[in-house]
Amino acid sequence: MLKVKPFPPFPTVISLSRHLHLLGPRPNLYSLNILANCYCRLGYVDLGFSVLALIIKLGFPPDIVTLTTIINGLIHTHHLDHAVHLLDKIVKLGFQPDLIVYGTMFKGLCSIGNNAGALNLLRNMESHGHCMPDVVIYSTIIDSLCKDKLLPQALRLFAEMKTKGIPPNVITYTSLIRGLCALGHRKEAEDYLTEMLRNNIPPDIETYNMLIDMYCKEGMVDEARAIFENMIKRSHAPNIFTYNALIDGYCLRGEMDEVEKLINLMVKDGCQPDVVTFSSLINGYCKSKNVEKGLSLLREMPLKGLTPNVVTYTTLIDALCKYSRLTCALQLVKEMKAQGVNADIVTWNSLINGFCINAKLDEAPKKIKEMENNGVVPNIITYNSLMDGFCEAGRLGEALDVFSLLLDRRLQPNVHSYTIIIKGLCNKGLITDAEELFKKMEDNGCSPNDCTFNTLIRGFLNCKDISRALELVSIMRSKEFAADNHTVSSFVGLLANPTVSDADKYMIRKFFEI
Repeated sequence: MLKVKPFPPFPTVISLSRHLHLLGPRPNLYSLNILANCYCRLGYVDLGFSVLALIIKLGFPPDIVTLTTIINGLIHTHHLDHAVHLLDKIVKLGFQPDLIVYGTMFKGLCSIGNNAGALNLLRNMESHGHCMPDVVIYSTIIDSLCKDKLLPQALRLFAEMKTKGIPPNVITYTSLIRGLCALGHRKEAEDYLTEMLRNNIPPDIETYNMLIDMYCKEGMVDEARAIFENMIKRSHAPNIFTYNALIDGYCLRGEMDEVEKLINLMVKDGCQPDVVTFSSLINGYCKSKNVEKGLSLLREMPLKGLTPNVVTYTTLIDALCKYSRLTCALQLVKEMKAQGVNADIVTWNSLINGFCINAKLDEAPKKIKEMENNGVVPNIITYNSLMDGFCEAGRLGEALDVFSLLLDRRLQPNVHSYTIIIKGLCNKGLITDAEELFKKMEDNGCSPNDCTFNTLIRGFLNCKDISRALELVSIMRSKEFAADNHTVSSFVGLLANPTVSDADKYMIRKFFEI
């Protein structure tokens, strides 16, 4: 009965076991192990321990099956600490757990992110010597380390397993490549892929999908397409994840003609577009300024049995706000709420930014209050939009009030926050205050970026302080930042400005070697 798949009737087995006991036959170790297994699989580990006590009481020596059953029960009920302690105890008693027991332990520890515990167990396992770790155990730990972005430790463990003569398999390489991709180490990911192929380990569909997704996210769609073609040549059929990654890549570049071809190929291959596909398509059309097509796709989704999610709605709301269609965006917010889809922080930020860029600044704070009432906490992006809106409208005092409010809200201003206020100060001709805030950034643990430098440089140019502007250009260059087109145009404009002194013009020409 326990071999019935996928749902063995544990309660029935327990009932039969009790009935058998009432009939008189004395249970043996085999039948008691089955009973303990039933209790543990149902989550009643305490009753599993009761069976263990009965085994000892009846004079049977508990075997490795008994103890493994209890350990598995502790793992499945999330009592990993107790399981580790029991495993250590049974090893000291002379029992020799097999790879299956250890594998379950490692899987359990890694599933809760206890990488330190997994590594400690690995060393204990090696020191006991009766059962050495295999590629599955190493791969499990490497995968967990990569998921937690502990790449150096994962790479060390990868090197260690090869040194010990344990050849990595496709799962090991895929975990490592995924970890490298997640942290943007594209070149290293490619190197390990090359090594994998050199060792005659063919990539699986997950490896291909991961690489395609990585290239698409970096805008390297042509490279992603080459991998796509290669996987087909190697007889790997693309799945929905493959197509979605590639479609999203083309959508991000606005190449909607290519997207349409890919959709046709996808359907031909038997992959039906899902919510992720539609969300990417909507995003692509919105980026191509074809919001109507995006709205049309939203209406099409229910006809295909698909329910738009928060990403789908937010993509359209953001586009409508940017194209000054606030009324339509608000209607969409009402619709998503009616459909039981709750707006998240991204939705609210898109809406608030829409009010700010469409000169409805007095409505924006009300929306922030409404978002808080809906249980969504404003973040730094929310307040940056509000500050930027106030500065663009020349309402610097209100922007500074919001900036001061950040500390009260326990929010750390980021580089964008500082740049917005510096720009607002420069626009008001308060260049000394702007420079002072610029200097405070570093003290507050926030380094200025190229946008901050360019903003302040233009502020000095507007105040005709050419020498200070050129000093900042030098500092900016030393940090490997470059002047943007707006800043370059400002310098060129000064050369043609009759009110600028010849000495200042000479300084500009000398500096830029014009």
